[in-house]
Amino acid sequence: MNKYMAEAIGTFALVFAGTGAIVINDISGGSITHVGIALTFGLIVMAMIYAVGDISGAHLNPAVTLGFCYARRFPVRSAVPYIGAQLAGAFFASGLLRVLFLDHAGLGETLPSGPWWQSFILEVVLTFLLMYVILNVSIGAKEKGIMAGAAVGAVVALEALFAGPICGASMNPARSIAPAIVSGHWQHLWLYIVAPIVGALLAIPCCRCTREAGCCTMPLAELLPDQSNTVA
Repeated sequence: MNKYMAEAIGTFALVFAGTGAIVINDISGGSITHVGIALTFGLIVMAMIYAVGDISGAHLNPAVTLGFCYARRFPVRSAVPYIGAQLAGAFFASGLLRVLFLDHAGLGETLPSGPWWQSFILEVVLTFLLMYVILNVSIGAKEKGIMAGAAVGAVVALEALFAGPICGASMNPARSIAPAIVSGHWQHLWLYIVAPIVGALLAIPCCRCTREAGCCTMPLAELLPDQSNTVA
């Protein structure tokens, strides 16, 4: 249960800080700015990786969890409770933001600013790049080394900086599902569920092509003969 609780708390922090920055930016007349919002997302991801990475791996994202399963780095039987914990944390964050900001309509939801297909392609590519970096800075389903959190957080911030104004740069179904449902704005929600999952799965064969032979193909027990709750 400690792993599931860590995923719930980590995803809560991500959604509360990230979408909270969007809400506060809206009601304060843009005092945080787009750059500030992007940095908030990147910094909270980095902080949560260092906080709970040695407990749960700090997936914080259903697309990442499914990607690790497809890469055979994470047991499929653990995917459902992991995703459930992530969604629970995300919904608690959006619910708390609704209580705090009753007059805000969107609660930091992700919406395409142009054609839906444009945002769909952007979300696929953004999540592909994010998952590719995660795969290369992790052992099994957990980040490795002191700079892993900084690398993943930097990718999140970078992608939010340049793509956020067009597609919202979600890269995370939990981050989009919770504010959409709590705010009652469901249009285009499918896009932010399907596209990140597609992008994460596409990163696996590319990782196999660029890493050593056997990467993302071996059974979990063979890949991690001594899996523990500590970052390698």
